[in-house]
Amino acid sequence: MSTGFFNVPKPQNEPINSYAPNTPQREALKAKLAEMRNSVADVPMYIGSKEVRTNKKLPLTCPHDHQHILGYYHEGDESHVHQAIATSLAAREQWANLPWENRVAIFLKAADLSATKYRMELNASTMLGQSKNAYQAEIDSACEWIDFLRFNAHFASQIYAQQPESSDGVWNRLEHRPLEGFVFAVTPFNFTAIAGNLPASAALMGNVVVWKPSPQQIYSANVLMKVLKEAGLPDGVINLIYTDGPMTGDIVFKHPQFAGVHFTGSTKVFQHIWKTIGENIHLYKTYPRIVGETGGKDFIIAHKSADPKALAVGLVRGAFEYQGQKCSAASRAYIPSNLWKETSEYVTQFLNEIKMGGTEDFSNFVNAVIDEKAFDKIANYIQQAKASDKVEIFAGGNFDKSKGYFIEPTIILTQDPRYTTMCEEIFGPVLTIYVYDEDKYEETLELVDSTSEYALTGAVFSQDRYALEIANKKLVNAAGNFYINDKPTGAVVGQQPFGGARASGTNDKAGSMLNLLRWVSPRTIKETFVSPVDYKYPFLSE
Repeated sequence: MSTGFFNVPKPQNEPINSYAPNTPQREALKAKLAEMRNSVADVPMYIGSKEVRTNKKLPLTCPHDHQHILGYYHEGDESHVHQAIATSLAAREQWANLPWENRVAIFLKAADLSATKYRMELNASTMLGQSKNAYQAEIDSACEWIDFLRFNAHFASQIYAQQPESSDGVWNRLEHRPLEGFVFAVTPFNFTAIAGNLPASAALMGNVVVWKPSPQQIYSANVLMKVLKEAGLPDGVINLIYTDGPMTGDIVFKHPQFAGVHFTGSTKVFQHIWKTIGENIHLYKTYPRIVGETGGKDFIIAHKSADPKALAVGLVRGAFEYQGQKCSAASRAYIPSNLWKETSEYVTQFLNEIKMGGTEDFSNFVNAVIDEKAFDKIANYIQQAKASDKVEIFAGGNFDKSKGYFIEPTIILTQDPRYTTMCEEIFGPVLTIYVYDEDKYEETLELVDSTSEYALTGAVFSQDRYALEIANKKLVNAAGNFYINDKPTGAVVGQQPFGGARASGTNDKAGSMLNLLRWVSPRTIKETFVSPVDYKYPFLSE
């Protein structure tokens, strides 16, 4: 039992390594890339104390070199889903009863291991398995993951410290209990940090978790699990399985002990999950928590007073870093007519300088999209644009999957602000620009707000304070993360809590206390020191 009120070390955002030429970090990362690329990984599932291997091994490949096999993972079946659930529930009581400071210590140790011993392995696995360049991997699989661990520990201590007032003769207390049952974490390919945080944040608050990652992220998920196990995470608290999604969901969402889902992925899948939970609500012991961050059709709008070069940088970085495969990536832009010529010249200059290729060559800004399915979907949008008389390809437009799934950064110019690529989520390096009449700023803000079903991120560029405030008000519901004079990507844990509403999710703000509150079920305890012995109240007297 706890014997004190403990202060968690004050968190600070993990410093970002530059990996510039001649730095020791660059040499260390290159060495780890070579080591991992030249070995064949055998990736098991983790259920309780067991590393589970099956007769069905599937290859893990590089998106930018899809014939190169990084290793094999062991795919599970229905029996492994049942085992993972049973194992998590068996671990629940002991984990839930462990004093909170002991749970926190495990995740703080995982942060330090990730910052030191495992930093290069986390980055290299993300670079090879998810085709992120060195900088994108560093800010994700190292820094953001470390930040989630340290800041969540801090937020947890703040939650436990929140206590009600007590009146004379009474002591009121508030317990923040873990949920009654198990949590199902469903994680995406595009951020190693998110893949780690979804199960880890729920576990930090005393919950047990069944974790199903995206198949395209299993290579780095395995490293995350190695970190957590070395940090001392008890067996059964987080169980990592590689199973078919619909089959897994069918079992999980019919289980009476299902207590919550922590999800990042597509809107369509999340809506199906929500519907399924609703249909099965009579089966559950308690109402499940449903937490999800889904898609985006993220925007940049510029006022006629904007700085053209800053705007161009925001467009290129916002749209094309990590090949546009960020939920927050700029996908549609609204540029005033007075700025388009100068802005387009800067954009053209930047795109002419950008190199595309594998992640092992640190001079490549753009790498491959995640797999063939994504490649074909994105290429189809570009082909439709080429065939349309409503739009023109301003930049890029080429693609090739012979060696890797490479798609050039592509800019589409449209005269129709509701053209397909202005409305639908593409999740690739395609930016559509609509040049509007510079004197129709407010009308264009209304267009921005009404065009998309999503409301994840957005940015406004302006040097006019009144114009910024107008945008701030008119777009109040259009983005859960709103940026002024900056690209709409790159939220930092503890600084810009992340999440959106509308079709973009439940806006439970990963990287803040708000998210952790979803993984506890408070209990109020009132203790009266001297109990009354007469039922009568004073007003009853004559």
